[in-house]
Amino acid sequence: MNTSPVLAALAFHVPPNVVSNDDLGRENPDWDMSRIEGKVGVRQRHVAAHAECSSDLAFQAACKLLDTTGIERASIDALLFCTQSPDYFLPTTACVLQDRLGLGTHVAALDFNQGCSGYVYGLVLARALICAGSARNVLLLNGETYSRMIHPRDRTVRVLFGDAGSATLIRADGAGAALGPARLGTDGSGFRSLIVPAGAFRQPRDAETRRTEVDPHGCERSAENLFMDGQAITAFAMSRVPDLVRDVLADADLGMADIDWFVFHQANAFMNERLRMRLGIPAERMPLALRDYGNTVGNTVPIVLREHGARFRPLDRVLLVGFGVGYSWGAMLLHWGEVALI
Repeated sequence: MNTSPVLAALAFHVPPNVVSNDDLGRENPDWDMSRIEGKVGVRQRHVAAHAECSSDLAFQAACKLLDTTGIERASIDALLFCTQSPDYFLPTTACVLQDRLGLGTHVAALDFNQGCSGYVYGLVLARALICAGSARNVLLLNGETYSRMIHPRDRTVRVLFGDAGSATLIRADGAGAALGPARLGTDGSGFRSLIVPAGAFRQPRDAETRRTEVDPHGCERSAENLFMDGQAITAFAMSRVPDLVRDVLADADLGMADIDWFVFHQANAFMNERLRMRLGIPAERMPLALRDYGNTVGNTVPIVLREHGARFRPLDRVLLVGFGVGYSWGAMLLHWGEVALI
């Protein structure tokens, strides 16, 4: 089957509720928000309402994409939903979204739980479906509400993460950014470094998992809340991501100087700056979107593309890089084209 899969359109949606650093400082007078902002690079983050789920955010992004572009919903063949904060243990949230979006029953719909590398994983999965002849138009949705897992007194994660949803259309051919070489990888030995320990079947919730404790840094959380070992994740990123970038470039027979734009997962300002310096990437070629949205997990890469893609020129080489929870990582080269940025 002769296909040249392209990223044709993308959109994102964030909840209207904004929590600024001033808000966090008033709530937590012992937090030095000026120092924290300088390190993590986040000024504000959007936070989902109590009854607002990841599927709601992805749904809004998908409607924006479909309605603005005028793409026929009947033409969508597959729906991929990447989330670590699903609506239910079961059914699959993608099935709920298929019905809610009014897509046909011929659509293949599935969830995948991937996190920070999930956007690149989703692009690889979408291309595989297209190249296998199973689809011609794939709707890739990402949605996260990490805020629902965060203890309000856990400084390490509350200042960093924001909620968002995004939608991307990958087509078998036509106008758009051509999908190039990609690499994926996994090191599950680091799974404890970013985790919600309790709440599923390995450690069901009970009175003990609800009990909160204060760690040596003054951060409070229970086993039902998100835990992040920032030092371990930084060490992982510094050891894996540079080789990932070089491997994908080698696959494309390119060097660092051949890449026009580097779109990295928005982990935090400190980590991204260290990676930029390690790889020798000029700051102007590595756009950021942390300040106003925070780390939105699998949504960070599409948000950067939406916020900065108008600056990209036709045929620019754009390297997407995702890494984090799992540990997992992935990178893909795009050859930029006429992408609908909504």
